[in-house]
Amino acid sequence: MGGDSATALLFSYGSLRDPEVQRGTFGRVVRTEGDVLPGYTVDYAEVEDHREIDDATPRVVPVVRETGSSLDKVVGSVLHLDEDELDACDEYQASLYRRARVVLASGRAAWVYLDG
Repeated sequence: MGGDSATALLFSYGSLRDPEVQRGTFGRVVRTEGDVLPGYTVDYAEVEDHREIDDATPRVVPVVRETGSSLDKVVGSVLHLDEDELDACDEYQASLYRRARVVLASGRAAWVYLDG
């Protein structure tokens, strides 16, 4: 898993940008670049995450929703991943999310986790 064979771009606006989360999820820190997701906004939802070590207390997580407004944008990072790492992201994300293709401000197509 990992290496320089990135075949997928993932736009992240949350915890997957953290190097420690990347190490735990992918076994390495992945190449990232800043980018923007236009026409979307970040909201927050309370979810119960059963991966927590304690008694799965509810917590608030960001969720991205499409608005279609040119005034809205989400600032984040593009992660360069291989297919195994993209699969690991699907495992990492709470059931609150669904993965979808978007076009970023840079013109690149990328995956992003949106509200479910």
